[in-house]
Amino acid sequence: MPEGQKLPIWALVGLGASQNIGYGTLYYAFSILVPDIAHDIGRSEQWVFGAFSVALLVGSLAAPLSGRLADRIGAGRLMALGSFLAAAFLVAMSMSSGPLSFAVALTLTEVVSSAVLYATAFTAIVQAGGRKAQTSIVHLTLIAGFASSMFWPLTSWMHGFLSWREVYLVFAAMNLIVCVPVHLALSRLTTSAVKGSAPATPSGLPTAPAGNRNRLFLLMLFGFAIEGYVLSAILVHMVPLTQALGMGAAGLLVASLFGPSQVASRLINLVFGRELPQRWLAIIAASLIPLGLAILMMTTPSISGAAVFAIFFGLGSGLISIVSGTLPLELFGKEGYGGRIGWVTSAKQMTSAIAPIAMSLSLAGIGVGGSIWLTAVIGIAAAAAFLAIAVSVRRGRVLVTASVPGSEQVAR
Repeated sequence: MPEGQKLPIWALVGLGASQNIGYGTLYYAFSILVPDIAHDIGRSEQWVFGAFSVALLVGSLAAPLSGRLADRIGAGRLMALGSFLAAAFLVAMSMSSGPLSFAVALTLTEVVSSAVLYATAFTAIVQAGGRKAQTSIVHLTLIAGFASSMFWPLTSWMHGFLSWREVYLVFAAMNLIVCVPVHLALSRLTTSAVKGSAPATPSGLPTAPAGNRNRLFLLMLFGFAIEGYVLSAILVHMVPLTQALGMGAAGLLVASLFGPSQVASRLINLVFGRELPQRWLAIIAASLIPLGLAILMMTTPSISGAAVFAIFFGLGSGLISIVSGTLPLELFGKEGYGGRIGWVTSAKQMTSAIAPIAMSLSLAGIGVGGSIWLTAVIGIAAAAAFLAIAVSVRRGRVLVTASVPGSEQVAR
């Protein structure tokens, strides 16, 4: 695809549909079905959630490999294979005869998820999206932001007349009938882009200083890993936390503001943030999250203060979803993008899997208030990492400018 073109509308809409189905069937629906699953396989709900955490942790280890495969064979091909395998493993989950077979099928499902969710979808956009890849990533996160809003009520409705096994059979059919054809069609774009890769155009050149890229990459991984931890730690416990702070039933209302705020952040960025460097957007996103937590603690048990917290937290989460795809592209360019975003996904998912258990231990040890303040401080570390990246890029540009004859005044 020529660099000046953008991802076709059909490909963007198709990717959006596949991401909603992917996140809905492989992630969001799980919590709705846990009670029935636990009763059926003869284990406690805590055991089932623990199996899910282990599956997410193992799945995070597969993300870098998925990224490298996407770079090598094209993201569309990988997503088509991933969707087919996701359908097969969902069928295996539905047919599991006991705890062990269920846990194995669940783990394989989460391993395959790295080939079909955001990281590989972003890679497909970068491979086939020309100069407009960054904008298309924002569009995709906006479309896919409705996965939880769609699949929580859909799963609850289906579970009213279907068993958990039958629900997963329906989910397998969705992946097979919708996602596989979309990804096969997309593979024509991404495979040709991989085979006929053109040199980067000026607008596609990386901004990270050449001598500093390894350090900046590690800083970026650290920042996203911290964000994965903070978001997971709070989201899993959000309703109980607000109720423990004295908000009672209003805690559920407060938590419900998170989803719309997450979608709103993507709209706001689409309209007003087009020219904003992604390293600065990462700083803003990472700062909103601890700021929201601080507002929650300073205003508790105020419902309005908690509402501001939920809005800030949702805005930060929505923006993090965007910059996890756009920041690696801005810093390091298109070459090797799949592998890099695979590592980003791995870092985020690994800490996300650990966070719920760590937060539970923290709540038992230092209480609700101490745990929230500690999480806010941890969140500040992510903002500091992204700030260090922005400062390093700026210094690198100043040095480059100063090395050009006649530009000393600019360098000053």
